[in-house]
Amino acid sequence: MTAPDPVRAGRREWTALAALVLPTLIISMDLVVLILATPALSEALQPTGTQLLWITDVYGFLIAGSLVTMGTLGDRIGRRRLLLAGAAAFGAASLLAAFAPTAELLILARALLGIAGATLMPSTLSLLRSLFVDEAQRRFAIGLWVTTFSVGTVIGPLVAGVLLQHFWWGSVFLLNLPVMAALLVVGPRLLPEVRDPAPGRFDLPGAVLSVLAVLAVIYGVKRIAEDGADATALLAVAAGVAIGAAFVRRQRRIAHPLLDLGLFRSAAFSTSVLVNVLIGVMMAGIFLFVAQYLQLVIGMGPLAAGAWLIPATAGIIAGSLLTPVLVRRIPAPHLVGGGLAVAAVGLAVIAQVGAEPDLALLITGTVILGIGAAPASTLSVDLIIGSAPAERAGAASAVSETGNELGNALGIALLGSVGVAVYRGAMAGNLPAGAAAQLPPEAAEAAADTLAGAYDAAAELPGAAGSELVDAATSAFVTGMQLSAWTAVTLAAAAALATPVLLRRKLR
Repeated sequence: MTAPDPVRAGRREWTALAALVLPTLIISMDLVVLILATPALSEALQPTGTQLLWITDVYGFLIAGSLVTMGTLGDRIGRRRLLLAGAAAFGAASLLAAFAPTAELLILARALLGIAGATLMPSTLSLLRSLFVDEAQRRFAIGLWVTTFSVGTVIGPLVAGVLLQHFWWGSVFLLNLPVMAALLVVGPRLLPEVRDPAPGRFDLPGAVLSVLAVLAVIYGVKRIAEDGADATALLAVAAGVAIGAAFVRRQRRIAHPLLDLGLFRSAAFSTSVLVNVLIGVMMAGIFLFVAQYLQLVIGMGPLAAGAWLIPATAGIIAGSLLTPVLVRRIPAPHLVGGGLAVAAVGLAVIAQVGAEPDLALLITGTVILGIGAAPASTLSVDLIIGSAPAERAGAASAVSETGNELGNALGIALLGSVGVAVYRGAMAGNLPAGAAAQLPPEAAEAAADTLAGAYDAAAELPGAAGSELVDAATSAFVTGMQLSAWTAVTLAAAAALATPVLLRRKLR
């Protein structure tokens, strides 16, 4: 009788995988779950405009800002220990958010959720490395982890919509409780405790610098995407870069750095981080336009628009599941490059979508994009985790996720700014004569600023004047979307050519 291979994972490890991906699903759902709940909570809590922005944004901001600190903390105190502490905190913060009586308390709860979420993400990903030693199994597990995160961002609004039809706005946070409770029960039994055997002192000043640097850059980039490159946004980005430079200088000179900058000397690590950033740019940037096209140009409601993103998620799932099979026949550097090339094809298809609604072409493009992005994302995450020393897996996981968060923000800012510039350039001073003559100045300004503003203004106009404004605005928006898609095609194609060259020597 042959003994089982001790390297390959068994039933216990696969059960543990289920325990690790469910929190990932919840974390990603909480990024988008307030999309449909905002009107109801606004009516109940009466937040100011600024408070409403913080309710929406503070969760993602603090996840992005705290990842590096929490990933390194997990390496020091134990990844399972940090994961379970984070699960308890996430559950408690969810309960606080669900029953928050004021906007201020809801902002606090969302901030606590963000910090707790930052403990969960690098812990779950780094524990996968410990559970799955076999490379093929690890890649499958990471692919499932990546897919689960993507699924959560799609189904979050759909699940929230169902809950809001029957319960109050706070019910969207109660979904978190059973998942975190289950993790607290099964985690100690299924998950190994892994830590750096010689961690050294924790670099608290470095942790503060890393949080401030990422928060400032993410805030500034997001503000640029929403309001343009005003002085506040540029100052925030500049401050973030300066603080980041101070963080790097500190890490280079202290004996026990928060983040081992030596990780970036590995071609596999550095190139894979850049690929991760690029995938965030492509996906977040282009889906910003896809969501608006579905709701404004085609005229779908939020739930229907969310449902039409499911095929793209199916493409991501298919690409992730195919990755372990394909990588047996295709070297990883070429598969990453090939995935980016397929993603470029999907983006090129989206660039063909015109002002005349074409749902089939749009969805086809998003599916191809998902199929291509999934192998590139799965392998880049695997290369980041696999190229780091085992004792630094938590920090490496945090760098991977921070790169993706930064890519998301940059994608919305970069591609969104391209689209906005084209739209405003086409509409400024060029409103159809009928609309320009009949609209009040505020409505005309809103119509020249965004597609949604143009649609609202058109509703105030009679017959032909309203139709002319809608046609002009739709044409300007679609032109901007097309140019943004071609910008993403250029980035993806360049990366598809460069990535195999940068990775090949290191991974042979």
